[in-house]
Amino acid sequence: MTLQEKLNNIPSKPGCYLFKDHKGAILYVGKAGVLRNRVRSYFQKSRPFHPKLEALMRRVTDLEWIITDSEVEALILEYNLIKEHRPRYNVTYRDDKSYPYIRITNEDFPQVFITRKLVRDGSHYFGPYTNVKEVRYTLKTLQRIFLIRSCKYDLNADTIRQKKVPLCLDYYIKKCRGPCQGLQSKEEYNAIIQRVRRFLEGKTNDLAKELRAEMEAHAERLEFEDAALLRDRLETLEKYRNSQKIVQNDFKDRDLIAVVKEDDDGCAVLFRIREGKVIGRLHRYLSKVEWKDKSALTENFINTYYFKSDDIPQEILVEHLPENPVAIEEWLSKRSGRHVHIAAPRIGEKKKLIDMALKNARYLLEELKLQKLKAKDYVPHTIKALQRDLRLPKLPRYMECFDISNIQGSDPVASMVCFVDGKPKKSEYRKFKIQSKDTPDDFAMMREAVKRRYSRLLREGKTLPDLIIVDGGKGQLSATLAVLTELGLGQQPVIGLAKRLEEVFLPGLREAQMLSHTSSALKLLQQIRNEAHRFAVTFHRQRRKKRTLISELDNIAGIGPKRRVRLLQRFGSVKQIATASIQELIEKGGLPKNTAQNVYRYFHR
Repeated sequence: MTLQEKLNNIPSKPGCYLFKDHKGAILYVGKAGVLRNRVRSYFQKSRPFHPKLEALMRRVTDLEWIITDSEVEALILEYNLIKEHRPRYNVTYRDDKSYPYIRITNEDFPQVFITRKLVRDGSHYFGPYTNVKEVRYTLKTLQRIFLIRSCKYDLNADTIRQKKVPLCLDYYIKKCRGPCQGLQSKEEYNAIIQRVRRFLEGKTNDLAKELRAEMEAHAERLEFEDAALLRDRLETLEKYRNSQKIVQNDFKDRDLIAVVKEDDDGCAVLFRIREGKVIGRLHRYLSKVEWKDKSALTENFINTYYFKSDDIPQEILVEHLPENPVAIEEWLSKRSGRHVHIAAPRIGEKKKLIDMALKNARYLLEELKLQKLKAKDYVPHTIKALQRDLRLPKLPRYMECFDISNIQGSDPVASMVCFVDGKPKKSEYRKFKIQSKDTPDDFAMMREAVKRRYSRLLREGKTLPDLIIVDGGKGQLSATLAVLTELGLGQQPVIGLAKRLEEVFLPGLREAQMLSHTSSALKLLQQIRNEAHRFAVTFHRQRRKKRTLISELDNIAGIGPKRRVRLLQRFGSVKQIATASIQELIEKGGLPKNTAQNVYRYFHR
């Protein structure tokens, strides 16, 4: 079915659509309440112009769609498809890594610890956190307030009854009540875990009241030691609460989401507000956002974040409503078990909260741009050392290295590898089949490779390297210098690196220069030279193997290129062809009788 036929047959139902290229690779995944309207809009001439969108549509040669029962199902399916296929033109996250969570395990005596791995076994997760220090501080605080175990033993009825796990130091310093030895019941321990959950959800007002009431009750019973412990825990809780900024007086749970973008970069920021206080901030950097509007980016962030987070508030405030707010509200309400409302305030205190989130997002995006500029200007130490040791006029950030490979002049090839800031850039690697010499003359071969390379760069007006390296000594260096001078590049920095003693030859100096064997500059030169050698030898072996295989059959009368390919495909190798009988060559190889006899006689003479 052609693309146009598929466009004509798209149903008017909710679902997901996948754009593909001629190889079947998925380029883009999207969702729609009405598939027919959304997908066909991409192919209309009146669609909004954007270079990225135009680049996508030029590559689309096929499409596929998946029908769902509702927009909510389409939302979930889109997330899973993007996660599985990672299409090139979908919005991606620059810092797409595993963020830390606080996990409460699903067992009789749950553990509470930091993890980066989500295991769907009934455990409860809080996060993600982008600030590792913040999550460690939170865990350390709750361990001071609540007496929970820090061990990783599997505590169940059998291990406790048989007392397999001994009491640890935490019990004796009053940081744990010893559930491992049956000194604390399952019900008492899980009541503490419920308090831990409320603490991580930001419900600290009621917790403070409960701890204060317990402290006063112990004091009335003259249990001053227990009261003092509760007093210390209460002080820790109050200190933690006071460090949180109060931004609302209605004490309602809500998240603030703001998205900003500039060119192809973006930043999404989320503030978690619980009981009127900001208890955390998360940010994610986005890329490939240039042709997406803020509504689409907001929806993308909401889907990505809440698919992994179990902490869903009653209200989500955004600058721009997502494209499908009703479907997202329905999905989030179903996940949280209560109604979730998404709003885009325009005036009042809530608008001020969104403005605060936007300021943070803009600041973080500026920070990203500065980091990119610094990375662009960053020069590795080895590059500086190389400039110093070789006395080069400028930093050799862009280097090219040549090597020759042949056996007594047969199948001669040259290789050129490219290193940028001390790292290989394989997209710039080049191979050369030497055409001017079939006798062993490395100097002439080097001249040909260098001349072909830099004649083309000059012709196309491309940038020349900061340093040219040739594998060899004075002869190879002199051959290279002669070619560069001929091309008008006599001032181009170039060196020769000889293998035997790792000598460096520089133009105008009679004696070789010896760099320290511990020098980082020498190690970089060796790495570049070895990579050029590997690349040249690999190409030479490929050519030699191809020539050896082909020449055996090309010497036989009646065997041309097509028959040669067919024989190799059907028999697998020249060796198998050589051992085949005349009858097999006729039946399996599809050869005429005379040609089959020629092949048989050639290998059995």
